[in-house]
Amino acid sequence: MATADEAVAAAAEMGFPVVTKLCGDQIAHKTERGLVRLDLADEAAVRVAALELLGAASDDDGDVGVLVAPMIRGARELIAGVVRDELFGPTVMFGIGGISAEVVGDVVFRPAPVDRDVAASMLDEVRAAALLGRFRGEPAVDRDALIDVLVALGDVAVARTDVVSVDINPIVVAADGTPVVVDALVELVDATVNVPAPANGPGRRHGAALFEALFNPRGVLVAGVSGHPGKFGFVTLHNLLAAGYKGNVFGTNLNAEEVLGIRTVASVDELPDGVIDLVFVCTPASTVPDVLRACAAKGIRAAFLTSAGFAEAGDEGIAAQAELVALSGELGMLLVGPNGQGVVSTPADLCAQIVAPYPPRGRIGVASQSGNFVSSFMNMAVHTGVGISRAVSAGNAAAVGVADLVEHYGTDPETAVALSYIEGIKDGAELMSRLGAVAATMPVVVMKGGATAAGARAAASHTGALAANDAVFDGACRRAGVTRAGGVEEAFEAAASFATQPLPAGPNVVVLTTAGGWGVVTADAIVKDGELVLLELPDDLRASIDELLPARWSRNNPVDCAGGERRDTIPDVLELVVHHHDVHAVVYLGIGIQSNQAAMMRRGGFYPGNGLERIVDYHERQDRRFADAADDLSASTGKPILTATELAVTDPSNAGPAQVRATGRLCYPTGERAVRALGHLWRYARHSA
Repeated sequence: MATADEAVAAAAEMGFPVVTKLCGDQIAHKTERGLVRLDLADEAAVRVAALELLGAASDDDGDVGVLVAPMIRGARELIAGVVRDELFGPTVMFGIGGISAEVVGDVVFRPAPVDRDVAASMLDEVRAAALLGRFRGEPAVDRDALIDVLVALGDVAVARTDVVSVDINPIVVAADGTPVVVDALVELVDATVNVPAPANGPGRRHGAALFEALFNPRGVLVAGVSGHPGKFGFVTLHNLLAAGYKGNVFGTNLNAEEVLGIRTVASVDELPDGVIDLVFVCTPASTVPDVLRACAAKGIRAAFLTSAGFAEAGDEGIAAQAELVALSGELGMLLVGPNGQGVVSTPADLCAQIVAPYPPRGRIGVASQSGNFVSSFMNMAVHTGVGISRAVSAGNAAAVGVADLVEHYGTDPETAVALSYIEGIKDGAELMSRLGAVAATMPVVVMKGGATAAGARAAASHTGALAANDAVFDGACRRAGVTRAGGVEEAFEAAASFATQPLPAGPNVVVLTTAGGWGVVTADAIVKDGELVLLELPDDLRASIDELLPARWSRNNPVDCAGGERRDTIPDVLELVVHHHDVHAVVYLGIGIQSNQAAMMRRGGFYPGNGLERIVDYHERQDRRFADAADDLSASTGKPILTATELAVTDPSNAGPAQVRATGRLCYPTGERAVRALGHLWRYARHSA
């Protein structure tokens, strides 16, 4: 309405009470500027409000007018919208709204479009999802209506590329549960936005034969071997030989020195043809092109470059790196790096890297933009016994990036789960398309460093402000079925769980514990997960356990044995629990307690003697039996049984966690961390079903 009289007439026609707002082409956040008047009960109040609002307009607001709308009351305010994210494209948002939406930050995102199932999952994922149910006498929100809104927003985001953002805030939940849109802002660009296609498109860029040369080479050449133990060329050769690589090992050195028993040559030209597949380059950046040409002439098909001085070194380095990529394409050579730390392939006993340690053989394939995190994951593999199949530090990822490696792992029979660390993302939609394609057949765990800079149109939209963090990345992972981890421990434990545990068929979890406190905290973690279910103990299962435990046991979930264990109690109760059809997973706490006492007896000065040998042996044998029972029952039922004790960290030699490692499984340091890993297993299982 352009005048106060028009505003009064409109209010009288629609009925009181009403709301008035000053609207203008350049006005984004009206509440923050005091441009909203609520609960106006009569014509006089509307006239005063309209005059005040029109008087508050500034020259920068463009064409202005007074909007008049019915006053909607409700105890709950929600927000929904669209943001055209710079990395991930059109994205739909839903969360808790109102004037404090940006402070609360309780929102979730999904790439557009969204179907009804995806929209429903968004409603469940906000932290305050309980507000959508019955609330202080208010009815539950009409979920179907909210789902309609999110689906429609996704359709608009895809169909209208000129829509930069849509901000619907607040959506007030009326007294009958109906969501009512109270305010909305749509930001457009002057012309249709040209949305570029993904730079490389989904799908593999490198043939399997080239990755075979990288991970299963017939021979390895270290170019730039040094006799100095502190140089990369020496360390690489040492690690390669120390890990027991069975293929032929060659080296180049300007002085043709013998290093670690390997007689080097001064030039690649002196090497035999057709017997080397991989070159590990430790020479200066300026020499790399000539090294690659000479290697290609010898039939070498893969190159790993530790050499620095490329894209990380400024404009000249960027140009040199681009030329290097073009050259590798001309030569038909797989180029990994530059500025990388190495490649590990345990099935080939290959440790061509400048960092330690060499991990045990296993089923986790690591792909990282950071060599330091490759080292971290390998350290954890050594500590936990859950091994690695392949590991690559991609360095500058000039020609081979994380997505390329993950795609290869998806076809690698030696790899059961991909574990990746990424930092810079150039095309989020393409990245998720490629990772999601792998996640359709194999778990993919991603740890991300740095907050995304996407979606930063915060001045115009609450939606944009809320998207200026990595919640958009989180939503993209969920949509793609990619498991996102919040830190290095969580990432490794999730990958180790995928590599060693079966997927649960449902969310129901039972906790078996030898001490009450551990069980309580673990039960809390299950409830906080939001998607796992702390199963109410079925009557028939309770009755069966009654026959094995003293009357003082908890008689509920967690199943607390209350110190009533005899020789076979743990295996017998565990068998009852895991075989019950309502139970989908078990978290077992307390292994290692008996061996802890045995350790104290060994150190106490009275051992051997005093009959301690027999009891020490018994305690340690019991913990080994318990670990074996958990492993056997999990294997026979196809249900995950996650064993947790702090002794996995504080005393890894304890017979309990040591035997868990011997079975090939991960022993979790706490019940909470076991639950966190189990949550990842269940979410992936549900997505891939």
